[in-house]
Amino acid sequence: MDAVIIGVFVVGYLAIALEHPIKVNKTASALLTGVLCWTLYAVTSGHIEEVNLHLNEHLSGTAQILFFLLGAMTIVELVDAYQGFRLVTDRIQTKNPVKLLWLVCWVTFFLSAILDNLTTSIVMISLIRKLIPNRDMRMFFAGMIVIAANAGGAWTPIGDVTTTMLWIGGQISTVNIMEVLFLPSVMCMLVPLLYLTFTMKGTLGEHPNPEHENTGYGHEKVKGGSIMLFLGVGALVFVPIFKTVTHLPPYIGMLLGLGVLWVVSEMINPHADEALRKPYTAAGALQRIDTSSVLFFLGILLAVGALESMTILHHFAVWLDATVGSQSIIVTLIGLLSAVIDNVPLVAASMGMYSLETYPMDHFIWEYLAYCAGTGGSILIIGSAAGVAVMGMEKIDFIWYLKRVSLIAMLGYFAGCGTYLAVYQFLH
Repeated sequence: MDAVIIGVFVVGYLAIALEHPIKVNKTASALLTGVLCWTLYAVTSGHIEEVNLHLNEHLSGTAQILFFLLGAMTIVELVDAYQGFRLVTDRIQTKNPVKLLWLVCWVTFFLSAILDNLTTSIVMISLIRKLIPNRDMRMFFAGMIVIAANAGGAWTPIGDVTTTMLWIGGQISTVNIMEVLFLPSVMCMLVPLLYLTFTMKGTLGEHPNPEHENTGYGHEKVKGGSIMLFLGVGALVFVPIFKTVTHLPPYIGMLLGLGVLWVVSEMINPHADEALRKPYTAAGALQRIDTSSVLFFLGILLAVGALESMTILHHFAVWLDATVGSQSIIVTLIGLLSAVIDNVPLVAASMGMYSLETYPMDHFIWEYLAYCAGTGGSILIIGSAAGVAVMGMEKIDFIWYLKRVSLIAMLGYFAGCGTYLAVYQFLH
């Protein structure tokens, strides 16, 4: 029966990877895969109490990730509703393409580390639409935003969902992951950035209508933008501190931050009309967040949990170690694979393959996995949430990205891999 459940998992995985060609939303595929794996396991095991026990254990860990994501997404959505990000984006004025590229990349890199790579990509694409009328030039900028957002998200616990999963799971600690992955992440962005600095040609272009420059992203000023930005960023940065001080799970700190922002958002314009206030409340933000992506994580983590409970993933890890041997090669390949397959199930599967008893917190395998899974998705535009969002917003063609950006993204990925491995060898 193990073979049937593995078959269901593989078919589900393929459906997720081929979401666009088969025109079936990956959330639907993930939920079906998760439910079918547990159902088949329960029906065939003959020990329903034991299966329920395993399911409850996995649901506890999964719920922590889901509530953390819900809180984070709502906070970012609230800040965006108040146009808090204008404080950052409105200060970028240069007309020099190379200078602008460097500015955009570094802002994306650090913003992604504080917010997350998906949100940062959306904010930065909205910005470059305002600054770069020339579509050909804008597409190169969009490609670099994907690389910079994924690189920036990899080195902090809240910057990328896969790093967040490892952090909540107890595989990595806050300060250590920031120390060891900062330099590799910078190299991952710097190599493509240096290449484009010397090869990029063209101008930013001119808006056909001069008035157009003053429209677009965040034109109408909203009261309370700066308060919400500082509170929102403060709430996100506070979560790792809260976890360290209280030893409570990260989602508790995230929900505390959301509660504070919710109260403050209610106190701004308290006498305004209810209908006018709604877009600027947490209730309005909750309606706008991508709930389907939260259910996608639920389906994936359920499916992986079933394979882990059946010890299939453990046996696969033993086979990989025996066949490939080198853990650094295995993790590097996982990173490359995340360009084709969603990195969430890959990391979830890796967490199930390697136990914390054998590989304790901040072990080489977890640090390197956080880097590889976080940045490998930049190699193809469909390999990361940030890439898919940019693809949708700017209508970037898969083949265009493959020809113009994939190679430099891969060079950046391997530059970061080399940097991490060199630093690790030096320190150990």
